[in-house]
Amino acid sequence: MSHVPDRYRKDGDDSDPDGTATPTAEAAVNVSGLTVAAPDGRVVLRDAELALHPGRVVALTGPSGSGKTTLLRALTGLLPPGTRRTAGRVEVLGHDVFALPERELRALRRERLAYVGQDPGSALNPRMRVRSLLRELADDRTPKAIRTLLAEVRLPDDGALAARRPAALSGGQQRRVALARALARRPEVLLLDEPTAGLHPELRDEIGELLRHLAAEHHLAVALSCHDPALVERVADEVVDLGTYAGAYTGASVGGTAATPTTGEPPERQTPAAAREAVLDVRDLRVTFGRRSDAPALDGVALAVAPGSATGIVGASGSGKTTLVRAVVGLQPVTAGTISLDGVRLSTGLRGRSREQRRRVQLVTQNPLGALNPSRTVGATIGRPMRLHRRCGAGEVAARVVELLEQVGLQPEFAARYPHELSGGQRQRVAIARALAADPDVLICDEVTSALDSATAEAIMDLLVRLREQRGTALVLISHDLPLIADRTDTVTVLDAGRIVESGPTTSVFTAPGHAVTRALLRTQGLRAST
Repeated sequence: MSHVPDRYRKDGDDSDPDGTATPTAEAAVNVSGLTVAAPDGRVVLRDAELALHPGRVVALTGPSGSGKTTLLRALTGLLPPGTRRTAGRVEVLGHDVFALPERELRALRRERLAYVGQDPGSALNPRMRVRSLLRELADDRTPKAIRTLLAEVRLPDDGALAARRPAALSGGQQRRVALARALARRPEVLLLDEPTAGLHPELRDEIGELLRHLAAEHHLAVALSCHDPALVERVADEVVDLGTYAGAYTGASVGGTAATPTTGEPPERQTPAAAREAVLDVRDLRVTFGRRSDAPALDGVALAVAPGSATGIVGASGSGKTTLVRAVVGLQPVTAGTISLDGVRLSTGLRGRSREQRRRVQLVTQNPLGALNPSRTVGATIGRPMRLHRRCGAGEVAARVVELLEQVGLQPEFAARYPHELSGGQRQRVAIARALAADPDVLICDEVTSALDSATAEAIMDLLVRLREQRGTALVLISHDLPLIADRTDTVTVLDAGRIVESGPTTSVFTAPGHAVTRALLRTQGLRAST
């Protein structure tokens, strides 16, 4: 990765001439005895301790719901809505953030502290273009400086990307734009909530390298929450394991059965999609953003999904995976091509589809925060599809909500909570439960395990496999986790720059890849092909 060392230097800093900085003994952040509670008295975070030093990276680990996001947000002086600090102290750059006047706290966040949340796409103004999003915060607003920022986060501007709006970016690209916005401020403390979730392994390594660079050479104090043990081992100087706090529910049972570790043996395969009539058939799909028809986001893409099958879609960040599935469910306008369900051609727009057609194809997005109505409780969110699509009697809805919550590893009392009261992983599980409430024929999952701890992710995948076996639900899985795709899918489609470069039975494609892009993807995760 290309870095520009002096871009982060500040007047009067004590960096060496080569741009490096020696970590100081004085902490930039000190947290002592921090306890945070919900309005009902439930403890969200108990007796947390944390110290961040310039030049060092600290990783926060622990199961979903253990308080990682709450702790990071406490450093900004903005706890999740409805929660309150009941004990402890938080000092950032010499200031008690819970005692600072509002104006000074805003100045601290604006000038010296940067936070990138777990769902960064929701924080990007959908009406602004990438270059405007960066100029909004940058000291240097010249085109060259904007290109440098994008290059730092592995988004080299080809003349088109800076002109795009967030909706025209993949989830991974949105995450990197949000990181570039944070770096544009030249902060002293950088806080990142799951910064590499949903990114392919090579890019995760690059972002990890960037964080090390920023900390060690530019004197930043960096804290990140992370579920990726390999990344934590490579990047972190220190690890704070929040573990299990009192009252937390971290079990990830599915259908009443505890999740079992992966054995490495693939599940029993269904008949490949190519051998049966497709329930979902996509042909010659083309999508363009704006007026640039010469550079389509998707070009001639085809996809066939059979009942009860599992289809994987893989490719580097920005290859068109999310655009494809958004087009399939009617959320992305299509320039050309057809989408059929059981042989019936669907409208390419969601409004042109019947309620039954919408019910039969459900999408669980990569970033659930923007997909969950903040004014509805979890119970109301999951119960709504049951009522809307009449999947059970009115008197059975509450019991069915509890059943679905337990299936995705959440206790029944979560039904009374709101999205802002949940961790990122808990919100993802609620989004999955809501999709299952519609009893779909095709369930599309876009990086649904990237924000989950390994035990919960395994349990969710076990649940999806059970749906295939018991209901004949067809699964479409987007993931950068190639071992997961290898173990859990029948067929796989490899995308690159909006085009299909390879597709077929997963075993054949992964053991004998016919395209350089596929071989490169396999290499990034240490997987070896036989050819």
